[in-house]
Amino acid sequence: MPMHNPPHPGESLREDILPALGLTAASLAKRMGCPPRSLSAVMLCQAPVSNELAAQLELAGLGRAGHWIAQQAAYDLWQEQQKSPRK
Repeated sequence: MPMHNPPHPGESLREDILPALGLTAASLAKRMGCPPRSLSAVMLCQAPVSNELAAQLELAGLGRAGHWIAQQAAYDLWQEQQKSPRK
């Protein structure tokens, strides 16, 4: 059953995961070796979780890459379906 209005994966990263781990976006970006702006854009729901970022999140111990990609795909699909009229 499709989810109604799934959250952007950056939202769960920002609202759930980082606070639970006591991390900031800057400290996570440093730990992952990615630009802080790139991670911030995802966390502000302004950019998608790319395959590369998903792999980095997995290496940082923040879930499986496939989970992040699936979350992004669910979000993207729902957003696209809202643009198209239902038949």
